[in-house]
Amino acid sequence: MRIQKDYARYRLDKSKEDLEAARLLFSQGSYRIANNRAYYSIFHALRAVLVLDNFDSSKHSGVIAEFRRKYIKTGVFPIEMSKMIGSAFTIRNASDYDDMFIASKDETAEQIANAEWIYRVIEGYVSSWTD
Repeated sequence: MRIQKDYARYRLDKSKEDLEAARLLFSQGSYRIANNRAYYSIFHALRAVLVLDNFDSSKHSGVIAEFRRKYIKTGVFPIEMSKMIGSAFTIRNASDYDDMFIASKDETAEQIANAEWIYRVIEGYVSSWTD
């Protein structure tokens, strides 16, 4: 279990780093890339929780589905988190792969706020396992 706890802390550190990058990019007006980093902050936070169950997936959709199944549907985390994760995933895909996607300032600010909230909630959960 010690290794899982170390991985969880490492992934949470990655989540925080991506969140800080999202804030910086947002402040510079780089909304498309800020959306990407906000999503990855969420993604790494989800993986920080899932590693405590020895779960990982090479697909983003697999990580999201397992997190929803194991932690949201069971009430460990609030249902609102599921919508935030879905929105971040959709916007990140559009930001990265849709040539005509234009990220708005307001939408990006919302994505970063969601990532901040998810990070805080998950950081508290992971800390209860690792401290």
